[in-house]
Amino acid sequence: MASSFVPGPDTFRDYRDVLGCFGSGVTIVTVATPDGPMAMTANSFSSVSLDPPLVLWSVAKSSRRYQPFFEAPHFAIHVLDDTQQDVALHFAAHGNGFDRFCWAHNDDGVPVLQDRLALFECRTFGRHDAGDHTIMVGQVLRAARGTGAGLAFDQRRYGRFQPFEAD
Repeated sequence: MASSFVPGPDTFRDYRDVLGCFGSGVTIVTVATPDGPMAMTANSFSSVSLDPPLVLWSVAKSSRRYQPFFEAPHFAIHVLDDTQQDVALHFAAHGNGFDRFCWAHNDDGVPVLQDRLALFECRTFGRHDAGDHTIMVGQVLRAARGTGAGLAFDQRRYGRFQPFEAD
């Protein structure tokens, strides 16, 4: 068994590696800005409540894209399928470049990618300070589900989840 350590400035990489042992799905969060559509890749997505329907994700305060996401009255969360690693990598590096993908504005003016496994169109419900991040809580106004397997991220690698097969 590996030795334990105290997370701190000298152990950030070690701490990130420990966090990376928890595999997650991969999402793209989008918002409308005065300069056009903006996106970022996030794996901090989670369900919060069924009634009302709430989800959350977190955004780093140090991100150059922080302010538009923090201020947005609406946002969309796109769950990627296992063929969309290129989309995840693109929006991890660039907040723009939507012309590479098929998208449209939803009823609230938020850019929505047409190709995705699932979609949550949200109104910002709350913002919560959480250290070097802000937790963004969204009330889900509309949701959509496609078919296929989800894109997974685990220990700095992309992979796939196996689709659920009912007995």
